[in-house]
Amino acid sequence: MMERVRAVLVTADDTMLAIRRTRPGIPEYWVLPGGGVEPSDASREAALYREIHEEIAGKADIIRLLHTMESDDERQLFYLARIATWSFDDRTGPEFSTEGRGEYALEEIPLTAERLDGIDLKPEGIAHVLQGAIRAGSLGVEGSL
Repeated sequence: MMERVRAVLVTADDTMLAIRRTRPGIPEYWVLPGGGVEPSDASREAALYREIHEEIAGKADIIRLLHTMESDDERQLFYLARIATWSFDDRTGPEFSTEGRGEYALEEIPLTAERLDGIDLKPEGIAHVLQGAIRAGSLGVEGSL
């Protein structure tokens, strides 16, 4: 089973970093930074740190596992994390240099249910988890660092 790790990266301004994807013939959508766990990764958390470094040249502090989604052939683990510094210009992930992958734009999204309703965050299930946590006041990043 393929494992993927993704991060809900919360900034000091209580926004969330998300990547807006634009691809020919497909409506734009947003994804959270992350990717596949590789055999060389010491742990899922190590894979997430590597992916955050590759995709946004950032360093994050993982707070906790937020949610797990599983299908027949894939498990996605979503972690809640705080991030203080990042540089989309210094990204190094292979997906950014692969021809035909479309555009990647890093955006800060206000962590409000209304703003999350206004974007097509993939996978859809994580958008519902975040909206529910925000409405319940249980996202739990306040004072975590």
